[in-house]
Amino acid sequence: YQRRVREAVVSTQSTGVDDGCHLELVHKTPVDDIPTALCSFSGRLLVGVGKLLRIYDLGKRKLLRKCENKQIPNHIVGIKCSGQRILVSDNQESVHFLRYRQSENAMSVFADDTLPRWVTQATLLDYYTVAVADKFGNLAVLRLSQDARDFIEDDPTGNKAIWDRGLLNGASQKLDMLCMFHIGEAVSYLDLATLIPGGSEALVYATLSGTVGMFVPFTSREDIDFFQHLEMHMRNESSPICGRDHLAYRSSYVPVKGVVDGDLCEVYNSLEPAKRRAVASELDRQPGEVSKKLEDMRTTYAF
Repeated sequence: YQRRVREAVVSTQSTGVDDGCHLELVHKTPVDDIPTALCSFSGRLLVGVGKLLRIYDLGKRKLLRKCENKQIPNHIVGIKCSGQRILVSDNQESVHFLRYRQSENAMSVFADDTLPRWVTQATLLDYYTVAVADKFGNLAVLRLSQDARDFIEDDPTGNKAIWDRGLLNGASQKLDMLCMFHIGEAVSYLDLATLIPGGSEALVYATLSGTVGMFVPFTSREDIDFFQHLEMHMRNESSPICGRDHLAYRSSYVPVKGVVDGDLCEVYNSLEPAKRRAVASELDRQPGEVSKKLEDMRTTYAF
């Protein structure tokens, strides 16, 4: 459908000079479409106006437009920044990596995704990695490939990124999918956070239904093997009430990849003693050791 709006503005406000507890309107800047994403960028303001990405600078009567990019396909719903690199989320075409070249005052897309994701939230995990959640309840971790990194270093001006277009006018560089998991609920918040003092950082999410969950990284190969085998045995011992296959559910849209279902592993403590002993014996451990492993993984990051 076509969005129609009578008037759209970006309001600039400042804290009061007296007590600093009140906001004072400085000016309003009219824009062409609804501004759905704002982000601070090197002392300026990045604004997503419909499918246009603009950089504004502060003026006396209104914001001054300094740069504009028109390569985003549909509608910008989120903007994140890391140095001169910009991550833009599109509501139908996943995420796009852009680079701002200060010498030429231009932004160009140098990498995008291979799947059309209806993004609701996205956050940068590091300079090369991004976590993306869509409205169908999926969460994916994407990373720039090694070729894309070399491409950036070999093309400091960005001119090659403008003319070297990929298939269907997409970017010439593509993101690699590291992890994929179907949560089952639309994610409304996604960010890196530390939930306990002195704890490790984890990826925390919240959904429209009120669920608060987190994705935590494994720190050793031993832990990966242990929880993968525990998840495999729990799929057989604790089948869903309605009979649906657990693996098929977590792969509702895209096959699950690189993620172990911690909720399913936690069901181990609710099994009958005989089943707990049977699963523990398959793992060459005692039932108490399996429960202790689950508790240690939980208390390291959350509670």
